[in-house]
Amino acid sequence: MQTVFHITTRHAWDQAQAMGYYDHESLQREGFIHCSYVDQVILTANRFFRGQRGLVLLQIDGDRTHHPLQTDAVANEGHFPHLYGRLNLDAVVQVFPFEPDRTGEFMILPELEREC
Repeated sequence: MQTVFHITTRHAWDQAQAMGYYDHESLQREGFIHCSYVDQVILTANRFFRGQRGLVLLQIDGDRTHHPLQTDAVANEGHFPHLYGRLNLDAVVQVFPFEPDRTGEFMILPELEREC
């Protein structure tokens, strides 16, 4: 199983469940949905979501996505996975509440520590 992660709001995830798929504005704007490998989640969270509350972390089985999931080089940042299409809900194997600590910083979830 190729596992990747995506950070989103609880509201967006609730909407996805009502629609039957998950979409993100980056898909229309950039052509893909941004994801992270487990060892990139905290870096991504603290860079783009610092202090935000009401988030969830989607654990995605990349072997079950209906659209291509590929790793792309990101200038000066390394290689990150991107999903080139809507996310089918049955590819999401777990949804974790994802909240920062009292300083606004994110820490790795205990459930994922062994995977880092």
